[in-house]
Formats: sequence, structure tokens, C-alpha cells
Amino acid sequence: MSPDTSTLSKNPTPDEAEDNAFFPSPYSLSQYTAPKTDFDGVEHKGEYTGGKWKILMIATEERYVLLENGKFFSTGNHPVEMLLPLHHLIEAGFEVDVATIGGNPVKLELWAMPSEDEAVLGTYEALKPKLKQPKKLTEVVADDLGADSDYLAVFIPGGHGAVTGLPASEAVEQTLDWALTNDKFIITLCHGPAALLAAALGKTESPFKGYSVCVFPDALDLGANLDIGYLPGHLQWLVADLLSKQGLTILNDKMTGMTHRDRKLLTGDSPLASNELGKLAADALLEEVRTTA
Repeated sequence: MSPDTSTLSKNPTPDEAEDNAFFPSPYSLSQYTAPKTDFDGVEHKGEYTGGKWKILMIATEERYVLLENGKFFSTGNHPVEMLLPLHHLIEAGFEVDVATIGGNPVKLELWAMPSEDEAVLGTYEALKPKLKQPKKLTEVVADDLGADSDYLAVFIPGGHGAVTGLPASEAVEQTLDWALTNDKFIITLCHGPAALLAAALGKTESPFKGYSVCVFPDALDLGANLDIGYLPGHLQWLVADLLSKQGLTILNDKMTGMTHRDRKLLTGDSPLASNELGKLAADALLEEVRTTA
């Protein structure tokens, strides 16, 4: 029997660590989180044994997103969106490095952590030291992103925290330029594609103009997320809207778990896409390794 959620509050929950800051409401968490994901096993366990190729994850070090009404949304990276795709890639044999813009610890929406999901929880424990002490992205750009780099892909997970800092970061712009120039994969989902906006910094148009992507639906951030108290106010801008204005085609207007590949850009629409995006990414990276060996 499903639990009765009708009595749960739709008022965002105060975050006492910051003035005028709020977590999602109890009701919204009952709708958007679960103790387990749809993880149904890995398909390529241990297939990559070369030991060279790695994944560079750009995570958020930002806890708070300032909204139009002056309130803060207490956020970060969504744990399922981060850890489930990475689980597929790590199990396939790829190492993961973690970077944030300033080298500060990664912020996670721990209220969305699936408490009974062994794949997600195990990956979290394995990566926790790197999440606490990530690399500084500017140093990665300077030292590790040459033509002979060991990184095969850049992964940018979602969560509303991705809309703060990443879209205006020169280091993110340089990382995306490197990935496009060197024919590397870029993997991102939900609000993570906000980082793609950085690719247009200093340019007359985005290098992603003409690409098709999945992204979190603006309609939810304008409507349901406010109605159920997930957000304590309107975002100052919307991800799909700005990507569209840069010439990208948004493939979805709902949250269904949709994933898509356009060239070497792999995207997903929401936490519901995490498992399938992980499979898609593992398939793509392993095929790349096989064909270029």
C-alpha cells in the first residue's frame, strides 16, 4: 500500500544554516524521491581493462541558488544523477576524477539520496574522498587537457546547483572547447546542461548551435515545482530557454527519463534518465575504445 502523502506540507522546509534559505517541502520529496532507483544491473562489468582512459566530472561547489524573490534554494548536485551514471562507467572499468571550479568540496542534495539503493550508495562511498577534496578545474585545464589527455569524457551531473557558477565559468568554457576540439564525449542531464551555456563565452555563437538535447523541463520549474513547494520561488532564468536562444534544439517538454545522443553529446532529461544515460554512456565509451585501439 502506498503511504498517504495528503497530510504532508507543501511549504518549503527552512534551512537554518543560511538566512531565508529553504529545502524542498516534505510533500515534494514524497513525489520526487524514493528509497531505490530503477537500476537493473550493469551491462559491461570490467570490460575496459586498458587502464588509461578516465572520466572528468565537473561537479558543483555551490549550495545555494538565489531566486527572484530573494530566497535561497538549498541545493547542489542530485545524487542519483551523479552517482548512477558513474556507477555504470566505473563498473565498466573507467576511473573518475572529480573537479569543481574552485576546488572546494562537492555539494550534494542528500535529501534525494536513495537510502536503500546499493549501487548508488556504494558509488557514493567509493567517490566520497574525491568529492570532499576535488581537483580545481583551472588546474585541470592547465595541466591535464592537452591533445594527449587521458580523459575520454566530461560528465556534468544535474541538480539545481548546476545553474550557479558553471554557466559563467571560463574554466568550464575551456573544458568544453577542449572536448569538442579533441572529439571527446560530453555527458550531462537534468539541469547539468546549463553548463553548456559556458561554451558561448567570448564567442559570437555557441559551438553547440544545431545540437539536440534533453534537459529538465522549464515548465516544471515554472509550475509544479512551485506548486508543491519543491522550489521556494522562481529561478532567475531557465535552462531550456537559454539553450534554445543559443540555437540548441530541446527535444522534451516533459520529464519521462528521455535520453539522447547527438554526435558525442549525451543528455538526459531528469533523475529518471540516470540509469539509461549511464548505460548509453558506457556503450558509447566502450565502443570508442574498441574502434580507436
